Order: sequence, then C-alpha cells, then structure tokens
Amino acid sequence: MKTTLVRFNALCLCLAFSLLLAACGNKEAEQRTAFIGFLQTRVLDKPGLRVPAPNADEKASFGDYTQHYAVIADFNEGMNKSVSQPMTQVMAKGSLRSVADLASRRDDLKAAKDGLGGLRTALDQELAKADAARAKLKQPDDLKQVYDKAYEKTVTAPAATFKEVFPALDAVFDGALAVGDYIEQNKSKIQVSGSTMAVTDPAVQAQLNKMLQDLNGHSKAINAAQTKMQAMVRGG
Repeated sequence: MKTTLVRFNALCLCLAFSLLLAACGNKEAEQRTAFIGFLQTRVLDKPGLRVPAPNADEKASFGDYTQHYAVIADFNEGMNKSVSQPMTQVMAKGSLRSVADLASRRDDLKAAKDGLGGLRTALDQELAKADAARAKLKQPDDLKQVYDKAYEKTVTAPAATFKEVFPALDAVFDGALAVGDYIEQNKSKIQVSGSTMAVTDPAVQAQLNKMLQDLNGHSKAINAAQTKMQAMVRGG
C-alpha cells in the first residue's frame, strides 16, 4: 500500500510539472504576440522613423522581449547623442556665408572636418554594438520575421543613410579648404572687401571659378543626401 501511494504522489508531481510548463509556454506565447503587435502597429505601420517608448504596461506584456526592443531603442538613443546632435554643431562650424569665409575661416573648416571623422567612428561603434546585441537574441520564426523588418527600418537604414552624408561632407570640407589655401597662396592678386572679393589675374580668376564650381557640385550631393534623410525620418 505504501508503494502505491509513492507512485501516486510521483504521478501527481509529474502532472503538476507538466501543467507548469504548459502555463509558462502560454505566457511566452502571449508575450511574443504582444511584442509582435507592438512592432507591427507602432513601428512598421507608422510612416517614417518611429522608435516609440513602450509604457509600463506594454513592457510588462512583453516580458523578456523588452530586452529585444532595448537593442533598437538603445541604438537610436546612442545615435542621437553621439551622431545627430554633434553633427548639428559640426555643420554650424563648417557653414559658410560668403566666398571670403573660405579664406578667413579655414581653422573652423579644419575643426569641422576633424569632427566629422569622430562622428563616423561613433556611428560605426553604435551600429556594431547593436548588431552584436541582435546576434545574441533567440527568437521564434514568427517574431524574427517582424523584428528583422523593424530592425532594418530603425537601425540599419538610418545608419546607412547617415553614412551616405559623410563622403559628401568630406568632399565639401576638402574643397572648401583647398579654395581657402588657393586664396591664401594668391592673396596678392585677390582683394577681399567684406563678403566680396576681386581678382586681378585672369588665370587666377579662372582657376578659382573652377574650384568654386566643383565645390558647388559637392554641395548638391549633400543636399541630396539630406533630402533622403528627411524623407526617411518623415516617411515618403
């Protein structure tokens, strides 16, 4: 009789353990469904670049999948702090109001170019960190399909668009510095008055005009990249 009781108790424990596993499985499925719904309706279905912050109830409904969303959110926060905001300062320092600025503000242009290199490095680091964190995530196929699309929209695409701006900006700063150096080398033949300048040597004038045309061409590339970036952010 004692042996039968032990076997019965063991059977009860097995049944209870099976029920516990089933309950855990259902909880994970609910969390996954909630997370998939959030990614689809709040990120993918919205136009433009949107990385909304989930509220406390939403985070609770995601369970451990909250950390999966943190990979996306952390990248965008890091990119904003280490790339987007500093780039505004770089552009302000490298902005030119007149041709005369090309000669008088060479130090600012050099500082802007150096700052640009730091931004490129910062972006590479943020992207590498996000990609490494993503590679460690374990996701069922239904979640992975949606998450991959959300990651592409909020991490991969913004990083790639920013990277398109860097070569254009490099070319502009290099061109501007080259013009400034040329003006300095031929300052005896160039008279600067306020925001205007007059050139007494036709050969110098021709070369300066060519360099300025090249510089304007690089500026158009920046405008095109900025337009693409704005379209990405707004959607469309």
